[in-house]
Amino acid sequence: MAQMKRTVIVASAMVALTACAPAGYDGANSSAAEPVAVAAAEPSASVEAEASASAEAPVADAPPANVDLTEKLVGKSVARMGKVVTDEKGWILYRFDKDTADPPSSNCVEKCAEVWPPALTDGNPQLSGVSDDKVSSVTRQDGTRQLTIAGWPVYRYIGDKKPGQWKGQAVGGTWFVVQPDGKKNLSCLPTSTPKPVAPPADSGTNDAEGSGYSY
Repeated sequence: MAQMKRTVIVASAMVALTACAPAGYDGANSSAAEPVAVAAAEPSASVEAEASASAEAPVADAPPANVDLTEKLVGKSVARMGKVVTDEKGWILYRFDKDTADPPSSNCVEKCAEVWPPALTDGNPQLSGVSDDKVSSVTRQDGTRQLTIAGWPVYRYIGDKKPGQWKGQAVGGTWFVVQPDGKKNLSCLPTSTPKPVAPPADSGTNDAEGSGYSY
C-alpha cells in the first residue's frame, strides 16, 4: 500500500489528424501495452490551492454523494499516441496549460468543467503504471478534490465519445493528453488547432463561440 505524498456534441474538434491518428479516428487501444505495478493509494491530508485565481476553497471531508469519482489511474502505451493515462473505464485524461502545477491549481471551472470534467477523488485511487509519488490531489473551488499528476490537475473530455479516443488533443492549443509522468504528450498532434465542443445543452448554452467559451 503506497501512501500519497500530497493531496494535491458534435465536436468542431474533429479536425483531421495526421497519419498518427488511429483508423477511423477512434483512438483504438487494442494494441495497448499491459499496465504495470498496481498500487493502492491511501488518503492523507489535502493541500489547499487556489482555483481560478479565487480565494482558497475549504477542504472537503468527503465528496458529495452525486459526484462521480475516478477510482483508478492507469498509465500505459496505446497505438500511435504512445504514453497516456486513463481512468478505470479507459477514458483518456488530459492536462490544461492554464492550470498550474506548483502550486497545484485548477482554473477550469463552470462551463469549462462541463466540457472537461475533472477527475475527482476521495483520496484513495488505485494506481497502475503511474508512480504513487506523482499522484496527489488539489481542492477545487467547490470543495471537491481533483487528482493531479506531477502537480497537474487531470480531466476527461466530453468530446471523446468512447474510451480510448483522444479528440481533446491540442484543443484550443492548451489541452493535451497527459503522460504518466505528468508531462504533455506531443507525439500525435492535429494539423490545425481544434476548437472545443460546446457545453451540454442543459447548461444553458449550446454555442461554444457565441458564449465566449474559449478553453
